Amino acid sequence: MRLVVVTQEIDPASPVLGATVAKVRALAERCDEVVVLADRAVEGALPANCRVRLFRSPLRAGRGARFEVALARELARRPRPAAVLAHMCPIYAVLAAPPSRPLGVRVLLWFTHWRSSRLLAVAERASNAVLTVDPRSFPLPSTKLRAIGHGIELDGFPCVDRTPRDGLEVVALGRTSPAKGLEVVVRAAALEPSLRVRLVGPSLTPEERAHRSALERLVAELGVGDRVTVSGPVPRDEVPDLLGGADALVNNMRAGATDKIVFEAAATCLPVLASNPALDTLLPPELRFERDDPSSLVARLRWLAGADRPAIGRELRAGVERMHSVRAWADAVIEVAQG
Repeated sequence: MRLVVVTQEIDPASPVLGATVAKVRALAERCDEVVVLADRAVEGALPANCRVRLFRSPLRAGRGARFEVALARELARRPRPAAVLAHMCPIYAVLAAPPSRPLGVRVLLWFTHWRSSRLLAVAERASNAVLTVDPRSFPLPSTKLRAIGHGIELDGFPCVDRTPRDGLEVVALGRTSPAKGLEVVVRAAALEPSLRVRLVGPSLTPEERAHRSALERLVAELGVGDRVTVSGPVPRDEVPDLLGGADALVNNMRAGATDKIVFEAAATCLPVLASNPALDTLLPPELRFERDDPSSLVARLRWLAGADRPAIGRELRAGVERMHSVRAWADAVIEVAQG
C-alpha cells in the first residue's frame, strides 16, 4: 500500500509541527511506501520507506503549482496511492481532489481546530473523509467525520514520578494566541499567592506577538512577575523534561479545538486542568474549570494541591493509551484510506 501525506513541515524539533513526524513514522510501519509532500523537511527524520518531495515557493501560487506537479507525478506511478492525506491543510485537500478522486484515490483531511472558513467547507466537500480528534474538534457538521484520537507517541512521553512540594508550579504550553485564554491563567496567579506559572510557546503571527506583549504587561500590572514567566518555545525534544518538572498543565483553549499538549502532558502522568468541554472524555469534572473565570481555575488548583496527584496522573495516562496513541491513530487512518 502506498500513501501520500501532505504537511507543512517535517522536523522533529519543531515546537508546532514536530508531532507530525511520529505520525508519519507510524503510517510508514503500515505501508509499503509513504510519500510526503511538504514545504520544508529535515533530512533523515523519516524511515527508509518514506520519500519526501518539497514544494516550497516564495509565492502562494507557486506553492500550489509545485504541489500539483509533485502530486501528479505520484498519481502517475504504479501502484497508485490508496489515499492522499492532507494534514491540517484544507487547501491541499481541495487541490488534491480533482486529479485524485477520478482515479479512485481517496482524499482524506485531518483537521482539529475551532476556526471555520469557506476554504474548510470546500475541503470537507472535496474529501472522501474528514478525520479529527473528537466530533467536537471539527467546526462544521459533516457526515464524513471520523473521530480517531490525537495520535500521541507514548514512548516519547513516559510517565514521570514527581516529588511533592509546597505550592504548585503549573505550565501552559502553546502559541501566544488570544484563543489560548492565557490571561485567565495569569489572573489566577494573582488570586493564589502560592501558585507559580510558566507560559511557554512561540509567537508566529502579528496577533500572537501583540498578545505576548499584552500578557507581559498584565504580569507587570498585577505584580506577579516573581511567580509568572512568559518565555519562547523550547525544542520539541525538550518538552517531556519541561512537563516532568511541573506539578500540572493548565490549558484554557477555547472550545472547538483539543490541544495535543493536553494529551502529551497526560501521557507523562501530569495532572491537567482544562476548560474545553471536548476534553470531557479524558478529564473528569474535578479537572475542568470555567474558561473565563480565574477563580474557577484557582478552586480547581486548590483541590489538586490536596489530591492524590500521582493516582490522577496514572489514570490520565491510561486514558491516552486507550484512546489517543499514535498506533491507534495510524491504524484508523489506514482503515479509512482503504475505504
